[in-house]
Amino acid sequence: MAVQIVHHLSESLWHDWVLAHPQANIFHTPEMAQVFARTKGYTPRLWTAVDDDGTLLALFLPVEVTLFGGPLRPLTTRAILYGSVLYTPGPVGQAALNTLLQTYRRQMRGKVLLTELRNLSDLSDVQPTLADNGFVYEAHLNYLIDLARPVEAIMQSIGARTRKNIRRALRDERMQVIEITRRDQIGICYELLRQTYQAAHVPLADRSLFDATFDVLYPKGMVKFLLVKIEDTYAAASVELLFKDTIYGWYGGLNRAFSSHNPNELLIWHILEWGARNGFRVYDFGGAGKPDEPYGVREFKAKFGGELVCFGRNTCVHAPLLFGLSMWGYKMYRHLSLH
Repeated sequence: MAVQIVHHLSESLWHDWVLAHPQANIFHTPEMAQVFARTKGYTPRLWTAVDDDGTLLALFLPVEVTLFGGPLRPLTTRAILYGSVLYTPGPVGQAALNTLLQTYRRQMRGKVLLTELRNLSDLSDVQPTLADNGFVYEAHLNYLIDLARPVEAIMQSIGARTRKNIRRALRDERMQVIEITRRDQIGICYELLRQTYQAAHVPLADRSLFDATFDVLYPKGMVKFLLVKIEDTYAAASVELLFKDTIYGWYGGLNRAFSSHNPNELLIWHILEWGARNGFRVYDFGGAGKPDEPYGVREFKAKFGGELVCFGRNTCVHAPLLFGLSMWGYKMYRHLSLH
């Protein structure tokens, strides 16, 4: 069977194939590609493997993310597959993926620093194929919460102290969870995210990502923008992606002046309860760091009683010397931002 690598696909075929695939996630959808295409500094690409009849066998959706343009672009551009690879289960799909990866690696040499696959499901079957094509596996954790059970059972699986905090917040009449329904409210959410990422000395995506997410996904019921308001002040924000039976925790922000009120815990509970009551089966916490490195966010997510999984990430470095220089520059950026 001949396999062709093509860079175009009818949106209906793309959408239907992803919708029917058991391991597909929201980052495989044409809608997310549209979001990334409207985002400053983001360039989505489409790579597919098809057979002689045009049957789709493998999908590869790198998003080239550039922090700085101009002469610094080669040092600050990497390709990220936020939902990793997708292929038809079985030997035919795996062989097609192998051909796709071989072609991709050959053509991307010198164009981006690296390509990173963020695995949202178990890819054990194709780890040998990924390794053969230079995609090195690294452990990376995540928490998945079972929503296909009674709401009270979900509450009881949460740590005792966190349960107490949530119930206290639910009784506090000054606190309310608000869903953003208008585009002009995105700025409130973005400001909370900006404060949080600035405090963590981590770059935040341009606001255009969130405007595009609202424009493309909100009308289709594929996103929720949530805020916690305490009296007249916004204390926390979250952006939750929705696809099939899964909710994906994507971005979260906090006004640290209100940390003692635990607004983030209230937000998480709100989306868990809503998801359980509306037919969702899984809450994907969106990553919990490397197992051998301390990570405060992991400690926060662990309190909600989810299943700890390790689907990992795979990375292929296309330009080792430039990558080393880039890593040095990023460390300097973080060092300077701390002082």
